[in-house]
Amino acid sequence: MPITSPRLDRTALRAQFPALAQEVGGHPLVYLDNAATSQKPQYVLDALTAYYEHDNANVHRGIHELSRRATVAFEGARVKLAKFIGAADSAELVWTRGTTEAINLVASSWGMDTLGEGDEILLSSLEHHSNIVPWQLVARRTGARIRYIEMDEQGRLILDDLPELLTDRTRMVAVSHISNALGTVNPIREITEQAKKVGALVLVDGAQAVPHRRVDVQELGCDFYAFSGHKMCGPTGSGGLWGRRSLLESMPPYQGGGEMIRTVGREESTWAEIPHKFEAGTPNIAGAIALGAAADFLDEVGFDRIAEHERELLSYALERLDDLGGIRVYGPTDLDERSGVISFTMGDAHPHDISTILDSRGIAIRAGHHCAQLVMQHFGISATARASFYLYNSTDDVDRLIEGLASVKEIFGPA
Repeated sequence: MPITSPRLDRTALRAQFPALAQEVGGHPLVYLDNAATSQKPQYVLDALTAYYEHDNANVHRGIHELSRRATVAFEGARVKLAKFIGAADSAELVWTRGTTEAINLVASSWGMDTLGEGDEILLSSLEHHSNIVPWQLVARRTGARIRYIEMDEQGRLILDDLPELLTDRTRMVAVSHISNALGTVNPIREITEQAKKVGALVLVDGAQAVPHRRVDVQELGCDFYAFSGHKMCGPTGSGGLWGRRSLLESMPPYQGGGEMIRTVGREESTWAEIPHKFEAGTPNIAGAIALGAAADFLDEVGFDRIAEHERELLSYALERLDDLGGIRVYGPTDLDERSGVISFTMGDAHPHDISTILDSRGIAIRAGHHCAQLVMQHFGISATARASFYLYNSTDDVDRLIEGLASVKEIFGPA
């Protein structure tokens, strides 16, 4: 089956996502849970199907034609994704199951091999649990100490404290590019410049950034960049870790098995070159190929258009929420400092109740602590409701959200 190029006509964009054509509870679906995962365009689904229908074989070691085709597509996707995030060398891109595994890879491989008693890991209180727990685990085993960059009352990192927090014992600074809980956009370049002054490495959790804006790891100046495929129109279980070649070459393997070795002896083994040293076992071949198709799709749509569209939706939604009243929105007030994520509470209405009522009207949002309990603790709450936008959402979706929240307000009364 040939895979056709995605159309760029905005009026037809939504139609390219089959899941959005359904009804929920007798209502047309409004999908506003994009910070959790995005929907997939037909273009990406076709790439998955094409691999399984025509090229299904294991990669690299096969001599036959199907293995050759699978390998070409698999490694071609690596080249696409490396270029997509501005990497200078595709060998610096390691396939992972997503951001969580990418961070665990660095924490386990680099961290266990490098950190020692009294060394410091600097995180932020904005982080997703995936960029906290792996460092806690490695700190417990190595004797390293974790410190935090705190946030202000708008959920922005207090960078005035950074010179004091960065010491000659700081080995790693691990921060998110964009907060999944608040939408805060962090000034990564400024953070990396200060970290380099004390010789610290910088890992960036890019899960919420790569789907929405053009990322250039060279420009950011970081040492590692982690991202997930399922948030950028790609399949679940796909994603990657970019790391500087010198660092990846110096790090021991994360897992052992097939593909990641050069030679195996009775007592010891030697490792394959990067990136294969970190890709033990049969990889998610179809997922990588489909993720390459997702990168093509987003490139054709254009990140300038995506950013402009999402900013317009964010501005419109914030205005409508303000007009509705009785809602507290968390996160920066300056649109230049936030992405298309709106976390909010409504008086006595629990976020889970808000989500349930909206779901009965075909409106999908997220409710909970969003794997960011430090953020919730900062604001003295246990959970928020969260609406998050992507390229296929519209002002009509926002209007439906506001109508649904008006119903919530009628049930629970004014705040």
